[in-house]
Parts: sequence; C-alpha cells; structure tokens
Amino acid sequence: MIPHRRFPVEDPSQIGEVRRAAASLASSFGFDDVAAGRVALAVTELGTNLIKHVGPNRQAAILIGSSERRLEVLSLDQGPGMDLHRCLEDGFSTFGSAGSGLGAVRRQADQFFGHSVPHRGTVLAACFERDVNDTRGATPAGANPGAAVAGISLAAPGESVSGDCWSARSEGLQHWLVLADGLGHGPEAARAADAACAALHEGASFAPAQLLERMHLVTQGSRGAAGTVALLDLGTREIRLAGAGNIGSRVISGLVDRTLLPQHGTLGVRLHRVQEVQLPWPDHGILILHSDGITSRWTLPTTQGLLQADPLVIAGWMLRDHLRGRDDATVVVLK
Repeated sequence: MIPHRRFPVEDPSQIGEVRRAAASLASSFGFDDVAAGRVALAVTELGTNLIKHVGPNRQAAILIGSSERRLEVLSLDQGPGMDLHRCLEDGFSTFGSAGSGLGAVRRQADQFFGHSVPHRGTVLAACFERDVNDTRGATPAGANPGAAVAGISLAAPGESVSGDCWSARSEGLQHWLVLADGLGHGPEAARAADAACAALHEGASFAPAQLLERMHLVTQGSRGAAGTVALLDLGTREIRLAGAGNIGSRVISGLVDRTLLPQHGTLGVRLHRVQEVQLPWPDHGILILHSDGITSRWTLPTTQGLLQADPLVIAGWMLRDHLRGRDDATVVVLK
C-alpha cells in the first residue's frame, strides 16, 4: 500500500503538479509509457473538470495512491454535483466543450466509479491495474465476489509516509480487515503500524482476539499502535471485531448504524484481556474503520445512493467531509 497524496485543485497551474506526481507513481509501479499515458490523461481530465465546474473554496482536490495491485486517482469536491450518467456520455457538456472528458477517463481506466449528489458534491475514482494477470500473494478481499474492500490513507502534513496501515485478506466466505495507527506520525509510527498489519498474513486463520494479541507481540519494542481486527463471515452472516486504542469502527446499512467501541490499550505496550464484539451482519451492510485523523462524530447520507457506491468512493466521501487535517488519516470500507 502506498499512501495517497492529496493535491488541491483550484487553479489550472496545479494540474501539472498532480500529473507529475502521478507519472512518478506510475513509473514506480512499472507502468510502460502507454499505461502511464492513460494515468496522465485521467489526471488531466479530472483536474480540468474540477477547474471548469467546481471553482474555489469547495474542497476540490485530486488524490493519487495505491491499494493492493492498482493505482488509484480520485477526484473530490463539494461543488454543485452532476448528473453522472449523462456526464459520462460523449458529447454531453454543460460548459460548451466537446463533452468527452469524463467519458475518456472511464475508457482509459481499468475500473471507474463515482457518486454525485446535487449541492453535496462529487467523488470520482479511476483505477489502473498494475498487472491484471498477476496472481501472486494472498487474494485481496476486493477480488472475492462476496465482498469488496478499499481504503484511503493520507500522511500527516509535512510527512512523506503515513503512520497508519491497513490490510485485508479473504479465505472463502471469511474476510479479515486490519487497521493500525502507529503512535505519533512519521517513519517510526509507520514501522509499528506495518508490523501490526503484517501479522494478518503470517499464514494462520486467527480469530480477531487471537490476531490482536499476535499484533501486540510483534509490535513490542516499537513505539506502539492502536489497532482493530474485523472478521466478516458471510457463511454465518456475522461480524466479529477486537480492538485496542482509538480506531473508529461502525457497521451501517439502510436500517442499522452501530458504533463498535474498542477497549483501552496500546499494541506493543500494554494490552488488557482481549474481548471480542460480535453482531449479525445486516443486509447491504458496510463496515467502516478509520484512524483518529478522521473526526469521531461523522455522518454519511443513507439516502441518494451513497451506501450502494463502490467502497473506494465511500472512503473518498468520508475523507473529503471529515478529515481533521492535522494527523495521519485512514478510512477503510468493507461491503
């Protein structure tokens, strides 16, 4: 996982900076010139769309980063919104242009998602696969037809690495999700969080409480971390969680909104006897985990289709509206 970088886009001159950052990330991914050109085109079109249709003081920004084996470009704004279906049609324009911008982004991307609400803004996501034929490593949860997962992680202002880390794993109908937040920020916090998340992939299928205890052991000697483990079992339709420290956890559907409180403690430093929380998994449910770089009191609109959107779009909506802006911040969505 490469943490996302956030670039405000309120002036045409800022698009070039985002495009150069995206080109650097594409190069680090091993993309050839053609694939890197697809990424650059998406950044240019999404940035131009923000300049034309959103304007200043509406949180217009582009995020670039990666999760699993794909490069992700997101466009976020709190502008007037759009009819996304019509705007993706070639030839449709509200600005007198050729009307091919968003349609071109969708064609260039391996995956394209979006959601828009009148007077509430828009989140768009274009994803580019590193290697669609690469099957190395554990199966990501997003690749399993029973579940999808996506996350966004931002480093604290002035830092080049995020002290947060998340990871997912699937085996059949069971889906694990881990989020760790190293104490403080910077490289030492990242080392603690990375060690905690690596425990998920040690080979054994731990219960959440057992995995949290393992995370506590492997982070000893580090500065410590907050952490939460979730296990969604679609066979039994149950979700089990165990956590220590200030990781936010909520299960939401059209009928359910439940906050799951972690216990006190710090992985690697002090962990009390671990207790699991278990509850039924609701129809059309989603699980949201987030670090304390996101405000603790937040809401998501349960109408107008946001909860039916792709997890990456939901994560982008959360981060756009509830980012504190003073610390590492991560949102992960499982549905």
